[in-house]
Amino acid sequence: MSGPRDTTLVPLHRTPHARRTLVGLSFFGGGTAAYQPWAAHMPAETDLVVVCYPGREGRFAEDFARDWDELATDVARSLREADLGPYVLFGHSMSGWMAFDVAARLDGDETRRPQALVLSSCNAPDRGLTDSELLPTPQDPDERLLEWLETHGLLPRHVREHPGLTEVALELIRADVDVRNTFVYGGAEVSVPLQVFFGADDPLISTDAADRWSALTRGAYRYDVLGGGHFYTPEIWQSLPSRIASTTSAPTSSAS
Repeated sequence: MSGPRDTTLVPLHRTPHARRTLVGLSFFGGGTAAYQPWAAHMPAETDLVVVCYPGREGRFAEDFARDWDELATDVARSLREADLGPYVLFGHSMSGWMAFDVAARLDGDETRRPQALVLSSCNAPDRGLTDSELLPTPQDPDERLLEWLETHGLLPRHVREHPGLTEVALELIRADVDVRNTFVYGGAEVSVPLQVFFGADDPLISTDAADRWSALTRGAYRYDVLGGGHFYTPEIWQSLPSRIASTTSAPTSSAS
């Protein structure tokens, strides 16, 4: 792989003679660490790379993106410049919307668009941000933001116990909240196959989410309902790559 340095496209799993790359987007409020358990559960002949957003981890010295469009432009440019070969793009929660936006921006470029798009724990963007999706808010005090990060598994204990690292985590989540709040759906669609995962007990997912997503792709479509809430169960999250149809078999348009 050539193109953007490894601080932007972070390789987490390499396999000889890979036929494709699974590309995950950093979590809002977090980074690449949530994908590390996937390395032990990758389908055959599939590499794993995670896109690191500016302002965190290896890109710590860079400024945070100021708004949604700036971040989406940064991600799309990184994927255009990289020589990934065939790849599948994945996004979870609010980064699911980012993955969809980026895939739509790349849709007209047959050499750089993803072979398939996989989205997890997110409503369709055409309904806009709901009250629940607007949490946390810019007005929340530090302790409430830290509680939110802990609840969603984005605040490791060693960070919580280190004042300097806690300050960095707060700066990161506040920057991501500001980016999230500038999102506006502009009518985008994609033509690539789309697979969407939902947690059976996720209170953030609307009852019409599956139907709404099906209207936003002109390619094959499927959705899968998994056990657990917004992050499923730990076992399901760790093994999620094995459930991605485009890395294990040809995508279909059926729901399961």
